[in-house]
Amino acid sequence: YLAAVKAFSLAKSVSTGHSKSFFVRPNK
Repeated sequence: YLAAVKAFSLAKSVSTGHSKSFFVRPNK
C-alpha cells in the first residue's frame, strides 16, 4: 500500500503525462 501511495505521489509530482497516465491506467 505504501509503495502504491509513493508511486502515485511520485507520478503526480512528476506530472509528465505518459507516466501519470500509465499509473492512472487502472480504473480504481
